[in-house]
Amino acid sequence: MENTTKEKILDAALESFAENGYKGTNLRDLAAMLGLSKSALYKHYESKEEIWNALIDKMEAYYTARFGSSENMPPIPASGDELLEVTMRMLDFTLHDRKVILTRRLLLTEQFRDDRARKFATLHFLTGTKDIYTKIFSEMMKNNLLKKDDPEMLAFGYTAPITALVHLCDREPEREAEIVREIEAFVRHYIKEHENV
Repeated sequence: MENTTKEKILDAALESFAENGYKGTNLRDLAAMLGLSKSALYKHYESKEEIWNALIDKMEAYYTARFGSSENMPPIPASGDELLEVTMRMLDFTLHDRKVILTRRLLLTEQFRDDRARKFATLHFLTGTKDIYTKIFSEMMKNNLLKKDDPEMLAFGYTAPITALVHLCDREPEREAEIVREIEAFVRHYIKEHENV
């Protein structure tokens, strides 16, 4: 029961922090959302800061387990088509997983207030994905699937436009289908330019 209540508190906190920001999230309102008294909430977490830190821990673990990391790699693609499939699967998760969407929203604002949010935003928006693709491209080069080049620079050139277009989807969700097609066209072009044929 303890873990279930704590998880529910963190899920509600994610919604509230993403919608209202850290400063705009009131623990009394958070408790009311959950049907708890404020004192009952304090039995699980001693402060808003403790909830915030537990939430960042949870979302870092959630993202790493489901999206991947340089320590939790997706399978290395055995072809350009498989690279496209891996990329589009990761994109689908990024665009449609509710927790990831809310995390992105809260990181965009809270990165300027909180050092942990800043570091997680850098990982989430730039270095984490680049590191995954650096390893993917390095292995694909070893397997003679991609032309020899600097895998880190290739990964940066691959992931930065996709990340920018994900942010565009966040701002203009009505354009998602068009943006996903644009990302797919970019990936196909990138593969065509770098495949070792």
